[in-house]
Amino acid sequence: MSERVILIRRDAPAKPRAGDSCNGCGVCCLAEPCPLGMLLSGMRHGACRSLRWSHDTGRYRCGALPSRPAWRWLRPAVARWIGAGRGCDSDAEVRPPGAA
Repeated sequence: MSERVILIRRDAPAKPRAGDSCNGCGVCCLAEPCPLGMLLSGMRHGACRSLRWSHDTGRYRCGALPSRPAWRWLRPAVARWIGAGRGCDSDAEVRPPGAA
């Protein structure tokens, strides 16, 4: 198993267990982009460029989800492409800096 370091906000929610509901911790998207993130950013590795921090909710959210009224019709398809509503699919083990 390889070890990688991802930068994540201290005030982000703790990562849920795999299969539990998404809570906006951002670990999965900070570790690597989903297929839609790869398409939008042209990157296959590293943090997804579409990931956004929401100060209002205190959690990460996908910036690819349309929010403008003219594009809201596309929201269900984008949600399906990014796996929204399926629960946590990240098996990453999260440790704070300095933890062994």
